[in-house]
Amino acid sequence: MSQTPRATTRKGDTLAQLLNREGINNPQVLHAIAATPREFFLPDALKHQAYLNTALPIGQGQTISQPYIVARMTELLLDAPNRAQTVLEVGTGSGYQTAILAQLFDKVFSVERIKALQYQAKRRMQSLDLHNIAMKHGDGWQGWASKGPFDAIIVTAAASHMPQMLLEQLNDGGRLIIPVGNASQQLYAVTRKGNEFEQKTVEAVRFVPLVPGAIM
Repeated sequence: MSQTPRATTRKGDTLAQLLNREGINNPQVLHAIAATPREFFLPDALKHQAYLNTALPIGQGQTISQPYIVARMTELLLDAPNRAQTVLEVGTGSGYQTAILAQLFDKVFSVERIKALQYQAKRRMQSLDLHNIAMKHGDGWQGWASKGPFDAIIVTAAASHMPQMLLEQLNDGGRLIIPVGNASQQLYAVTRKGNEFEQKTVEAVRFVPLVPGAIM
């Protein structure tokens, strides 16, 4: 936990300051954003846009999330009452969100359905010297039951409905952060309390869909 891939950069600091003005207040999250070289997760043609507060395409029909959303979802996990140590990420994508999580939690488990993206993200984590991450090529709807239950789960694509298998892999007191919906999407924070799940609507969002299955 609290690993840092490199010292903060001027552009990273500027992005963190922008997110603070947008309402991100957790200093740990802001430091992780400042310390993470977002250009490292983008195709060469888009590196000049790395520190804009916008989502960008990364190939395979996927995107790297807007920095505000990455920070907001991470902040919601850190605000959970259970002081999460193990986190499941559904949708590794470029690995940007993964790298942020790895600096803030003891162990990160990440599932990606597109093999090429999973391979690239794994190499990036090694290059950034982040070694508290386990990655799996698989169906995000299924989670990673053999490594669970988890203190926290974060889903980086929009599910059409609340995935029951992910709820079942959440520890008592744990929190799930997930966008749900099709044309209209909402970000939800779901906290497990015994066999009950307390659901809170956070804000409107826009993500690529959480597609079942896995592809090479």
